[in-house]
Amino acid sequence: MTLPSTPIRILIVDDHPIVRNGLVLMVKYESGMETVAEASSGAEAIAQFHQHQPDVTLMDLRLGDMNGVEVIASIRQNFPTARIVILTTYDTDEDIYRGLQTGAKGYILKDAPLDELLKAIRTVHAGQQYIPPEVGAKLAERLSRPQLSDREREVLQLMAQGKSNQEVADTLHIAENTVKYHVNNILSKLGVGDRTQAVLLALKRGIANL
Repeated sequence: MTLPSTPIRILIVDDHPIVRNGLVLMVKYESGMETVAEASSGAEAIAQFHQHQPDVTLMDLRLGDMNGVEVIASIRQNFPTARIVILTTYDTDEDIYRGLQTGAKGYILKDAPLDELLKAIRTVHAGQQYIPPEVGAKLAERLSRPQLSDREREVLQLMAQGKSNQEVADTLHIAENTVKYHVNNILSKLGVGDRTQAVLLALKRGIANL
């Protein structure tokens, strides 16, 4: 008689109790899977991963205390082979890029069919990536554009908060002329004509947030 294979051990990370409980029920009634731990925050997710070392982690991107990308980076510092699937409502190309760049192996939107989520879990557990076509298209678009430097991202984030060049300079402890240089580069790379357009585009793509 063939012995049953070991269930895929899953950690579920989401700060919304209803969503988290729904995912737990989904796993409970799916053959070959089991939930070994849940987490409602980034810090709890890191602690639970260290304790249980699951086969696959379902990771929300927006947590109360941390960004999901930060959680993924923290986990993979100690567990570089961690298999993590991002499960989120956010489909901006920047979120997709940062999540996969940090080491997530899959990216699924919460409105995806149940069968697709289960397929993603099994695919990632098998050591492969799972990126749906619509997510892959946005990722390809993101990779085709000029990349903002870390400093340019900082400047853009402060612009999104409504700060003037001088206020950005004071916050980052750099000269105002340096800020103007970064702003010009940002406008050029984003292909826009002014600060307002840059901020609107950055918010739309997830490069900056309010």
